[in-house]
Amino acid sequence: MTQIYNANKKRRGKSKYLLSVAAEIYDQHDNKLPVMIVFVRDRNNRKKWIALISTDMSLPEEEIIRIYGKRWSIEVFFKVCKSYLNLNKEFQCLSYDAMVAHTAIVLVRYMMLAVECRNKEDVRTLGEIFYLAYDELQDIQFAETLAIILKILEETLQEVLFLTDEQIRQFIEAFILKLPEYLSRKLVQKKGFLAS
Repeated sequence: MTQIYNANKKRRGKSKYLLSVAAEIYDQHDNKLPVMIVFVRDRNNRKKWIALISTDMSLPEEEIIRIYGKRWSIEVFFKVCKSYLNLNKEFQCLSYDAMVAHTAIVLVRYMMLAVECRNKEDVRTLGEIFYLAYDELQDIQFAETLAIILKILEETLQEVLFLTDEQIRQFIEAFILKLPEYLSRKLVQKKGFLAS
């Protein structure tokens, strides 16, 4: 990897990755396998780099980095559960239910530690910031969105299929009645789509 890294020109500026190279490696059966190697800067040491390898040549470099980021957090999760929370050592039992219960307890421990860690170290959890952002980005309700879609459907049925207002009303009513009860109830209360 070092030879590949040293032999190629690096990207300048604030790019998410330093270098991207298409290469071939050999699998366990000595078959050539095309891979994409993406070199990213190590966050802990700016002078070092980390090589990410993907066998999916169609993925862009940013997607490879994103996928590795998610995989890394999963690896950290398993390492903490096994090494520090005694997932595999603390409990010895042959009962399936007991094993499921023990695993659930270990996962709850991990969640409690993760919440505490986030509250202590992550500035995004500062109380009012969440509520201020939520107030600024207030989305329309799901029922309102569905009502807008139904209104557009009404107009389209009239323009394309030349249905009468009565036929459209019957179609929309039949559609709403086929929806799950909690959705149809919200639509009827919110917008009064059904006459009866």
